[in-house]
Amino acid sequence: MTSIRLAQQEFAPAGIYLNTATFGLPPRASWNALQHALTGWQAGTVSAVGYDEPLGRARAAYAELAGVAPELIAVGSQVSVFAGIVAAALPTDCDILIAEGEFTSLTFPFYAHGHRIREVPLERLADEVRADTALVAVSAVQSSDGRVADLAALRATGVRVLLDTTQAIGWLPIDASQYAFTIAGGYKWLLAPRGTAFFTVQPDLIDTLTPINANWYAGASPWTSIYGSPLRLAEDARRFNVSPVWHSWVAAAPALELLRDVGVDAIHAHNTRLAADFRSAVGLAPYSSAIVSAEADEKVPALMEQAGIVAAVRAGRLRLAFHLSTTADDVARAADVLAGHLRD
Repeated sequence: MTSIRLAQQEFAPAGIYLNTATFGLPPRASWNALQHALTGWQAGTVSAVGYDEPLGRARAAYAELAGVAPELIAVGSQVSVFAGIVAAALPTDCDILIAEGEFTSLTFPFYAHGHRIREVPLERLADEVRADTALVAVSAVQSSDGRVADLAALRATGVRVLLDTTQAIGWLPIDASQYAFTIAGGYKWLLAPRGTAFFTVQPDLIDTLTPINANWYAGASPWTSIYGSPLRLAEDARRFNVSPVWHSWVAAAPALELLRDVGVDAIHAHNTRLAADFRSAVGLAPYSSAIVSAEADEKVPALMEQAGIVAAVRAGRLRLAFHLSTTADDVARAADVLAGHLRD
């Protein structure tokens, strides 16, 4: 088990970085692996087959983080691609339930397929499940403001859930085996580059989906399925693989292994404690999330720039994210700068 303090030595932000909800910082091991791979690319000494090794490591580490077997995980580059596979498998006249203000990479594929969709407040999702509801598509943690879905209430309804864990996996304990499908983009809390995404499918649902993006890397043995017919896809969730962005996976493997070695429970405690300390210091109401969303006055942008605080604005509110790279000193300095300028 790697300690939080030891893991933090892997990061080198230039200032107070509170923007993991936009993109995560790479640990040193990821940066070094990527530089080595780029040097090999420049020199022409790399092997395409060799890129399978870091991808396999990333898949294995993700399997431990998500609580599922590696063969139930497909890899790709974008959340929307996998959401589209699920959307394409459902009849358009069934009832699809989503949260108001949901991130559109999860919801637009369902709209594009012409599904009958109901949008309801996040807090009422479980209450709005009906006998004819075929699927609930929801983020475990809302991108805009860090609200955490009541996943236990959703599971209690028995409805099939497509859970987007992009803003959750890596800091919030998630057991992907409890949901029909989960999708995660890797470039936020998993600290990987853009171009990495994961899709988990329950074993009994694999055959209900059509691999509409079928390609050579969805084959049972990818390097023997690059030419000719017949169709020869993997029997497991790998049939939904999308051809990988190679260099992204080189950097992803060390990042996911670091998160695995530290442990999600330890990271969850670290992140939520720092976020709670910040909330308390600036006078915001308590809430258990690694993301803090607040209204900011007109002085905040200049104050943040002067202090080297990096965060984001989403849905008209300041969004700050606290992750493994964040220290107690970061929180104290950010709170000192922003106290009196934020409100719920």
